[in-house]
Amino acid sequence: MDEHEGPQESAAVVPVLTAPDEITADQRLVRGARTRHKIARRAVDIASLEGLNGLSIGRLAADLELSKSGIQTLFKTKENLQLAAAEMALHEFTEAVIRPALTAPVGAARLRALTERWTVYAETPLFVGGCFWAANLPDFDSRPGKVRDTLLLHHNAWLARLADELRHAVDAGEIAELDPELTAFHIDAVLTAANTAMRLGDPDAAAKVRRIVNGLLAPADEQPPANGAGQR
Repeated sequence: MDEHEGPQESAAVVPVLTAPDEITADQRLVRGARTRHKIARRAVDIASLEGLNGLSIGRLAADLELSKSGIQTLFKTKENLQLAAAEMALHEFTEAVIRPALTAPVGAARLRALTERWTVYAETPLFVGGCFWAANLPDFDSRPGKVRDTLLLHHNAWLARLADELRHAVDAGEIAELDPELTAFHIDAVLTAANTAMRLGDPDAAAKVRRIVNGLLAPADEQPPANGAGQR
């Protein structure tokens, strides 16, 4: 600073939270995160039964004994609530189906693990109405927007995972040559049909899934003739 200049103005004072204030702020964030998680998880169960369009702030407030204004503050819009439910469903699905299956070797073993964990996920079920995507994709397949895009992203990622494991199985010679994408589509269709059958009380739905998957993953020398030759 030049000696002829006057003293410079001091920088603006930025208030600093005291330790108790910091603790209070952290506690509020934790409580907010827990409440958001609780709401989103309940929203998944409702949406698995009645679809994402069946969600309402009033319904959630009544079910969870929370204030409507509190839920409104956390999510702002119904679309945000729907998106939060979709992401919560993906998180729960990943923990219940995908992560446990990753312990199996890539290829046929992992694909069997994925389909078996999926069967348990729908049969148990993880969500009260069964498969979240089977319940909601048909409602949003013709509705452009963020919710449709999110559901489609989740679904495509699942198909891609199945196709990748099929591709590994073919490359390793574990199963006969096949079209990975087409077979993944086939398996997904079977799983979706099984979810519906389970909801309708079919006691053999899980066994049917396992028989179909076992047939698709049979080694080449065990594959039945395509035209049914040799079968009685």
